[in-house]
Amino acid sequence: MTDRPAQRTPNRQLAALIAEAGFSNAGLARRVDQLGLEHGLDLRYDKTSVTRWLRGQQPRGTTPALIAEVFTRRLGRRLTAQDLGLEACAPVYAGLEFAATPEEAVDIVSGLWRKDSGSHAELRKIAFTPAGLVVPSRDWLIGKADDRVARERPPRVPAQARAAAPRERLEAVPAPPSRPRGPADRAPGHRVTGGDIAALRSVGELFRTLDDQYGGGHARQALVRYLEHECEPLLRGTYDEQTGRRLFAAAADLTRLAGWTSYDIAAHGLAQRYFVQALRLAQAAADRAYGSFVLVTMSRQAVYLGHGREAVQLARVAQQGVGSGAPPVVQALLHAAEARAHGVLGEVRACTGALVRAERALEAARPGDEVPHWARFFDEAQLADEFGHCHRDLQQFRAAAQHAERSLQLRAPAHARSRLFCRVVLATARLGLGELDQACLLAAEAAGQAAEMRSVRAVEYVRDFERRLEPYKDAAPVRGYREKVAALS
Repeated sequence: MTDRPAQRTPNRQLAALIAEAGFSNAGLARRVDQLGLEHGLDLRYDKTSVTRWLRGQQPRGTTPALIAEVFTRRLGRRLTAQDLGLEACAPVYAGLEFAATPEEAVDIVSGLWRKDSGSHAELRKIAFTPAGLVVPSRDWLIGKADDRVARERPPRVPAQARAAAPRERLEAVPAPPSRPRGPADRAPGHRVTGGDIAALRSVGELFRTLDDQYGGGHARQALVRYLEHECEPLLRGTYDEQTGRRLFAAAADLTRLAGWTSYDIAAHGLAQRYFVQALRLAQAAADRAYGSFVLVTMSRQAVYLGHGREAVQLARVAQQGVGSGAPPVVQALLHAAEARAHGVLGEVRACTGALVRAERALEAARPGDEVPHWARFFDEAQLADEFGHCHRDLQQFRAAAQHAERSLQLRAPAHARSRLFCRVVLATARLGLGELDQACLLAAEAAGQAAEMRSVRAVEYVRDFERRLEPYKDAAPVRGYREKVAALS
């Protein structure tokens, strides 16, 4: 890599942070190269490169942002290129900002929608970063709903008043910079109605159904385009306080769903950014409970990626953020998320305690309770599914099988992907109990279902089971399983 000509001033900020982090020059260079690989970049920095940076040279391109992310991960606090005495550039953390105002939140999330709906395939290759979870969850926990979200139509200036304006005054006002016309320009000042918000909610239900039956990759791009072309103009329209809160709530729900479908196709960095922005929109909506649901979603992604400790913290922040006032079903959902995180860490006592709390909370629910629409999926079938996953992760295979079977008995066929996951959990439990024939039959059925979906997670569940089959690869049931799976491709 070539760098810019050396500056005369040594970079003392970078030197101080290197000392704080305990890096050697070679160690820092190696970490920057490794992080570059996560972002699809082939960097070739070494200790000499770091020496040049310390003498004042400026690395090119996105390297300053990569260096800042290396220190962010090491030191556990958000650092920018400027904090390191380096020139600003497009941040690696773009999209992970927790906006200061509703207007800024709309700008950030609409930028994501526009880039994602286009041909920016690199956006779907962005790496997930555990350090990017810290600041948004903290800001949500200590923050409060925005004082004002209403957007009123600007007062119209009478034509005669415009004509009477002094010519020199008009000429002194600089023209606004030109920019491409976006979807928000098609209906300037549109007055948002209850019908608009009902339409957003209905579209959300449609895409949720498609996602659960056919996988996140089936209609994800259509959802993102809908957000760009229909939701953004509404957010930039005009509305009073009550309508604005409802609008932000609907936008948060759709944005979380865009993140969920991105997560399902393994676009993990993009999904993480959608979740953070959904969390911020939920704050603008003054919907604390929904914010906790977004955090639980983030926790589940962290569990899937093996970041158990971060997943525990996200689940606990969600619980702390809503307190004891949430409906029992929501409480059950939050405790179950914590249990899953403890399970992946192998923490038996903590996992069991969280499962017990989830079970008690769900038992406290009564017919007729007011339950948010997004929490209605959490029923006995879902709780049994959570138990099954946790016992599988703890290698308690008999309990895992019992709960997975119960979940499959209770779960409606429409929840196809959830049933697939549970079937693989049951197959894994059967394998752990030495029931190889039954395990392979269950897994073959799941593999057939995964082939019909556009879901990377579904495929990965099956592959995880196949990795567990390796010790039995010469057994007849395993050979039969392999033949069945091969016939699917």
